[in-house]
Amino acid sequence: MTEVDLVIAGAGGGLAGAVRAAQLGLDVLVVEANPHYLRGNNTSMSTAMVPGPGSRFQAAAGIEDSPARFLADVEAKTHGTADPVVARALAEVGAELVEWLADHVGMPIELPTDFDYPGHSVPRVHTVPGRHGSALLKYLSDAVAASSRVDVLAPCRLVDAPPGPDGTRVAVVEHPDGTREEITARAVLLATNGFGADPELVRTHLPEIAEAHYHGSEHSRGDALRIGAAHGAATGCLDAYQGHAALSAKAQTLLTWTAVMHGGAVVDGSGRRFGDETTGYSEYAATLAAQPGGRGWMVYDGRIDALCRTFTDYLDVRSAGAVRTGATVAELAEATGLPAGPLAEEIDALAAVARGEAPDRFGRTVEAPLTSPFHAVEIVPALFHTQGGLRVDADARVLDAGGAPLPGLYASGGAAVGISGHGAAGYLAGNGLLPALGLAYLAAGHVARAAVPSVEEGAAR
Repeated sequence: MTEVDLVIAGAGGGLAGAVRAAQLGLDVLVVEANPHYLRGNNTSMSTAMVPGPGSRFQAAAGIEDSPARFLADVEAKTHGTADPVVARALAEVGAELVEWLADHVGMPIELPTDFDYPGHSVPRVHTVPGRHGSALLKYLSDAVAASSRVDVLAPCRLVDAPPGPDGTRVAVVEHPDGTREEITARAVLLATNGFGADPELVRTHLPEIAEAHYHGSEHSRGDALRIGAAHGAATGCLDAYQGHAALSAKAQTLLTWTAVMHGGAVVDGSGRRFGDETTGYSEYAATLAAQPGGRGWMVYDGRIDALCRTFTDYLDVRSAGAVRTGATVAELAEATGLPAGPLAEEIDALAAVARGEAPDRFGRTVEAPLTSPFHAVEIVPALFHTQGGLRVDADARVLDAGGAPLPGLYASGGAAVGISGHGAAGYLAGNGLLPALGLAYLAAGHVARAAVPSVEEGAAR
């Protein structure tokens, strides 16, 4: 006899699974270790970007896209190393997911078209006003609160999920005082994110970024890996991660990479650029970490400053006083302590690239020359979250070493293998939230099809 249909460990992207499961007639218990999850988990700390290839929002904007095109972009960015089954499942559910977030959850979905993210061949990352994960998570949390079928137990941590009778799972939850209780469920969804907060696991699997600042939830400790390993789960791509090369050193808040994509530059302490910044903010984190001092400066202008103000994170960087300004390059150099000569040479060289007068020595393109007033923010590299985890199938079911699903056990987000391949270079904007929300959504549909015979295939997709 089950006490609940679905136990979800993790109140980040896992809340999408809770809302979807409740919509499909399931009773859900969400177990969350962080009492401040609305502002302290990786979903809430994200920029709320969710790829939805082929969505109605793209159609309204005149953008032609499809799951096949997104898959081609994923394959190109990961050099064919992304999990093909998970990538296809997420590509095919992306548009349905963002439209469901709008229609059922009530999110005011936006499709930014004012800039291009590295690796995406068309604008396809959907977001919400303010472009911040805390707003997205609030909509999901409100939907959970409005449902009579979902309960949230926080703070409380899932510590095990052994098999129960007749294909069920036993969720072993630990309370803050150390006491434990067992809850029998039809299924357990591991949505506990990855292992970025476990220094030993990071050093083992991500040595190139191990010394960088970790900018994610303190509760991302690899719980899913340990629970999965105890029950024979296979893992994949544990060396994959999302880095970011633009964490404000002063504000400890993300400086959006939009600044680069609109023509900004990253220089080291000598005032010199050291690579093509437009390759991607994830892989550029390790590039920045390898520079003398392990930090640098993002240099941009007033035009770019105005364009970045649609991001809540950037407004926070400004409010923290992290932006240095100069009417001339010499004044900016004085404000930052950078050498004026090299800095001016780099800005002039990029202006020549923008005007089509010379190629960039690193191969990048530039939207427009930087002009007065000039701005700069000191930046440090950061590890945002890990991208590898338990192997899953197209329904988010956790797989064993032979590729067979473990009955009643599912994984999503950073707890699952993801679609970024290996290392940091395979990461595309949205590769964190799409598996977090999308795999949870798919898991809910699969549990519902088994638990509620009246649920049709299309309704529970």
